[in-house]
Amino acid sequence: MNHAPSAPGQLSTLAPVDAIVLGASAGGVDALLAIVSALPSSFMLPVVAVVHIPRYKPSLLVQVLGARAQIAVREAEDKDVLLPGLVIAPPDYHVLLDVDSGGLHLAGAQDVHLALSNDELVSYCRPSIDVLFQSAADVFGPRVAGVVLTGANDDGALGLQAIKANGGLCAVQSPDGDAYRAGDTEGTVFLER
Repeated sequence: MNHAPSAPGQLSTLAPVDAIVLGASAGGVDALLAIVSALPSSFMLPVVAVVHIPRYKPSLLVQVLGARAQIAVREAEDKDVLLPGLVIAPPDYHVLLDVDSGGLHLAGAQDVHLALSNDELVSYCRPSIDVLFQSAADVFGPRVAGVVLTGANDDGALGLQAIKANGGLCAVQSPDGDAYRAGDTEGTVFLER
């Protein structure tokens, strides 16, 4: 099935998802803020975001995003249960999604927890978008949506490929900032704002 929009900005029915993962370079804070501030308080999916911020400085993302959000915003902590709201990766830690039983887990977000790692840099980054996206693809299979908002390097490309290979939904912000490139396992379409 091709999820081509019936009109600009509209998608036909998409497969349901249990979680959304987002990735952005430091310049993507405005795009992330626009998304988060548009989510209603009734939005019940967990959203996990990696933003490339300086590794050795405290992050103010939770405060900045939380001041404008109608959903809960918190920084990821190791072993936290994945709950509805926005979770931000802390500086200098990869954030992964995990289940105690390991392997592909399609029961839903309620059994998933966060894992923090200070393993090596990936694509010159820690936290890495690829690390988050690949773990989300492993845990949720086709029931995850991955979104790359901005990027100065290729961090997120391999992770988005993993999500797509597992049947998940994918979207990438257009470099011109006026449209979003969205895809599913069968094709790619442009969504205009």
